[in-house]
Amino acid sequence: MLSELAIKNFAIIDDIRISFQDGFSVLTGETGTGKSIIIEAVNLLLGGRASADLVRSGCDTAELEAFFDFDERSRAAMILEEQGLGGSEGLIVRRVISSSGKSRVFINSRHSTLDLLKQVTFNLAGISSQHAHQGLLKEENHLDILDEFAETTDLKNEVRNLYQTIIPLKRKIRELTQSLDTKRKEQDFLEFQINEINDAAILPNEDEDLEKKRKALLNASKIFEAVNRSIHEVHDREGSLIEKLSFLRDGMERVSMADESLEKIAQQFSGTIFELQDIASELRDFSSTIDLDPASLEITDQRRDLISRLKRKYGGSLDALFDAYEAMQKKLFHTTEIERQIETFENDIHVFSKKIEQKAKKLSSLRKTAAKKLSNLAKDELDALEMGKAKFEVAFSSGITNDLEDIATVDRKKIGPDGMDKIRFLLSPNPGEALKPLVKIVSGGELSRIVLALKVVLSKSKSLETLIFDEVDAGIGGAISEKVGLKLKQLSQKHQVVCITHLAQIAKYATNQFRISKDVIDGRTFTAIVPLAEETARIEEIARMIGGASITDATLTHARELLDQTLS
Repeated sequence: MLSELAIKNFAIIDDIRISFQDGFSVLTGETGTGKSIIIEAVNLLLGGRASADLVRSGCDTAELEAFFDFDERSRAAMILEEQGLGGSEGLIVRRVISSSGKSRVFINSRHSTLDLLKQVTFNLAGISSQHAHQGLLKEENHLDILDEFAETTDLKNEVRNLYQTIIPLKRKIRELTQSLDTKRKEQDFLEFQINEINDAAILPNEDEDLEKKRKALLNASKIFEAVNRSIHEVHDREGSLIEKLSFLRDGMERVSMADESLEKIAQQFSGTIFELQDIASELRDFSSTIDLDPASLEITDQRRDLISRLKRKYGGSLDALFDAYEAMQKKLFHTTEIERQIETFENDIHVFSKKIEQKAKKLSSLRKTAAKKLSNLAKDELDALEMGKAKFEVAFSSGITNDLEDIATVDRKKIGPDGMDKIRFLLSPNPGEALKPLVKIVSGGELSRIVLALKVVLSKSKSLETLIFDEVDAGIGGAISEKVGLKLKQLSQKHQVVCITHLAQIAKYATNQFRISKDVIDGRTFTAIVPLAEETARIEEIARMIGGASITDATLTHARELLDQTLS
C-alpha cells in the first residue's frame, strides 16, 4: 500500500508530506486547493509522463517521493530482487523533474529508468481520474479494459508480435514481386544474349589465335614449300647436309686415331648430324599439319567474323565480352533468387498465418467468455449503485476483408495487431431503452457510477493494492452518493482506497480524512494538508462540506449525525 507521499515544488505545492493508512482515506477541501495535483504526483511516481510546466514557478526542480509497503512475495518485490534493488523493506520511488523538462527516476535510492518504474509499480496502485471517465468514452480503450479483465494481455501481445512479423514479410513480397515483374520483362532478352554467347563457345584469347591461324592459312603453300625444301636439303636428297656431314665425320674419326685431339671434333660432327636428323623429323611432323584446304580459310574467317561481331556487341574485347556474360548470368541468377526468396517468404507467412489465426481465435473466445462475466459483474455493481435497471453489454464485431494484403482467417475475418475483435461498451440506463454507446447516452452521474462499477470489477481480477479515485462523485448526490461511499468503504476491506471527494455522504465512510487548504503568503500560494485525527476537526470539515463557508450549529449537528451513522 501507499504509506508515505512527499511533494516539493510541484505546481502550487511548496512542500508537503502525507502519511496514509490502510483502509479508506479521503482528501477533502475547497476547489482549487491542490487535491488533484496530489493525484497527479502519485501518477508520476507510478511512471506517468512528466512536464516542465509542473515545476513550481521560480524553482529549478520539483521532487516527488513515495514509499510503498508490500508483501515480500508480490510481483514488485520479485522484480526488485531480480534487479538487485532490494525489496524486503518496501519500495521508495523518487522523481526529480527539472524546469528544462528532464526527469530522473530513483528506485530505492538508485538511479533507474521509467520503464523499470512502470514494471515495479504495475500492480501497486491504480488511479481513476477524470481522464479515466474520458477514456471510458473512447471505444479504442474498451479492448484494453476487457483484456485487462480477461487477463489476455499476454496472448494479445503474442498476436501483435506475429502481426508485426507477417506485415513486413508481406511488404517484402510486394517489393520483390514488383522487382521480379520488371526483371521478367528483361529475362527473355537476357536468356537470348546468354545463349548467343554460350553457342559461340568462345575460348580465352581465341581472337588472337584465329588471327595467327588465318595468317598461317594465307601463307600455307609457301610454308609447305619451304618446309619440304628444307627436309629435302637436310635429309632426303643425294648429297644432303646429313650425308655430307656424315662423310666428314667418318674421315675425322679415321685420322683421330693418329691425333686424339681430333676425336672431340668428330664427336661435334656427330652431335650436329643428330640435331639435323631431329630437325628433319620435326619438319616432317609440321609438314603433316599444314592445312592446304581452301575451305579452312573460309571457316576461319567466318569464326573471326562471329567473334568480332560479339566483341563489338558486348564491349569491344573478349575480356569485356566475358565480363558482360558473367554480369548477365548474375542478373539471371538474381531473378531466380528473387523467386526463391518470394517462395520462402510465402512459406513463412503461411506458417505464421496459421499461428496468428489460432491465437486470434483463442483470444476472441476468451474475450467473449470474459465479456459475459464482466457484463454480469458490472450489472451487480451498478445495481448496488442505484442503477439496477441498467443493462451493460460488451458488443463484438469483426471486419471481413477480401484484400489479399490483409491478414485474415480462412473465412476472411480480418486480423489486426490486437486480434480479430472490435468491441465497445453499450449501456441502457433505463428499461425500454436500446443499448447505445456510452458516449451517446450517459450523464455525468451515470458515467461516474459506471467508472466506479468497472473499477470495482477490475480490481477483483487485478491485484492492485491501492485504488485512487479522483472526482468519483462527479454528477451524483443524495442517496446515490451514499451508495458510492458505501461501495468505496466495502472496497477498502480488500484494498487501500484513497478518494478525493466534495461530498460529505462519501467522506463520512472514510477511515482517515485529510483536509487540503491553500493560503497566499507574500504573494505566493502555499498548499497545506492536515490529517483530521480528532473527531472535532473531522466534524468541522464535514460541516464545511455540507454548508460551505457558513457553518451553523445545525450543520455541525448534521455532520456529527452523518459520522455517527457510519459507526452504528
